[in-house]
Amino acid sequence: MAALLLGGGGGAFAVASLAPDVSSLPVQEVVEAAREFKVEPQMAQLDAFSFNLYRSDVTRSTDSAQSLLARLGIDDAAAVAFLRGNAEAQKNILGKAGRSVTAEVGEENTLAKLTARWNSDEEGVFHRLVVEKAGHGFTARIEEAPLTASSRLASGSISTSLFAATDDARIPDSVAVKLAEIFSGDIDFHRALRKGDRFSVVYETLEADGEPVRAGRVLSAEFINNGKTYQAMWFQEPGQKGGYYTMDGQSLRRAYLASPLAFSRISSGFKMRFHPILQTWKAHLGVDYAAPTGTNVRVVGNGVVDFAGVQNGFGKVVIVKHGSGHTTVYAHLSQINVRKGQSVDQGQSIGAVGSTGWATGPHLHFEFRVNGMHRDPLTLARQSEATPVSAAARPLFEKAAAAMRPQLAAARVAALASVE
Repeated sequence: MAALLLGGGGGAFAVASLAPDVSSLPVQEVVEAAREFKVEPQMAQLDAFSFNLYRSDVTRSTDSAQSLLARLGIDDAAAVAFLRGNAEAQKNILGKAGRSVTAEVGEENTLAKLTARWNSDEEGVFHRLVVEKAGHGFTARIEEAPLTASSRLASGSISTSLFAATDDARIPDSVAVKLAEIFSGDIDFHRALRKGDRFSVVYETLEADGEPVRAGRVLSAEFINNGKTYQAMWFQEPGQKGGYYTMDGQSLRRAYLASPLAFSRISSGFKMRFHPILQTWKAHLGVDYAAPTGTNVRVVGNGVVDFAGVQNGFGKVVIVKHGSGHTTVYAHLSQINVRKGQSVDQGQSIGAVGSTGWATGPHLHFEFRVNGMHRDPLTLARQSEATPVSAAARPLFEKAAAAMRPQLAAARVAALASVE
């Protein structure tokens, strides 16, 4: 065996030794004339080439044609003159706050195209104003196009207030208000929030040409209050109005809303108090909500307006009759938006906060009466019954809930990661 291996090695050495010496190989030199490379035509093409830049902004209430274009980096006297004189531009963008604007700008900072977008009164569509360069002038036209919806995940933690936390998480105010409304039957957002409470939310963003226009519905949400977890998701049974349900199918819609204001501070509860005007101790038979004058007041349940006018110490007041001997009172209003005998739906605007009647400042005095007897509104709102998903819609609900859980879990993970 040893002899065989040695023989193999010697053989390999012998083969390697037979290779030619590289230094002895012949060398061949190849010479080829270089072609002339003409740069001038390409330089001419580069000089002739032009490209436009795209810039975006949002209109302001103080915008003039000149200030808007200057903010977009446009120096074009002809474009300023056109916007000043064009009726569509005057009506739809100049002096209109919050409208998304995109400009296509030429190399000389002249306007090539300007597009402004805003919400339409029609559901699911938006309007678009297009101003374009045409020859030596400009043209303008109004277009209508469908909004597109996309989902966004967000989360946050309470340190001072719900709105402070949602602002930190860059969540739109409309989503924050809806979050409070969804869980208002289980969480007293006026008194029960704790530092460290957490929330996660999945909501729609409605877009126009890829630009966010406004927030849409809250699709699902989770709120952890004082260690207890509450979850909700949007679901619409076929042929019915949509609403919010727990993940096991219990409706979160109660007969009465927890508050006639979307979000505010309780300044005086249902208890004995020292009356600021009468200067005596007296039972406070309602709940006072501190809010700025003009804040929208909504009816807490379906009913019929029994009174809309002025009543002594109540000032401007609306009284609504509901079923089963239930009556609600909304006092010290600055304005009234309903009339006696009018049917109203839960959440409908009936007036605005004011300080009419016996009031030391702007607030809403709210009462709940059962067969003429005053009851604590906060207690009654939480005692109103909820209804589950119907048996026929249960399979569809389970499918929707299964699709929604991973999104809510992703939002929750984002919240934990931000805390860490």
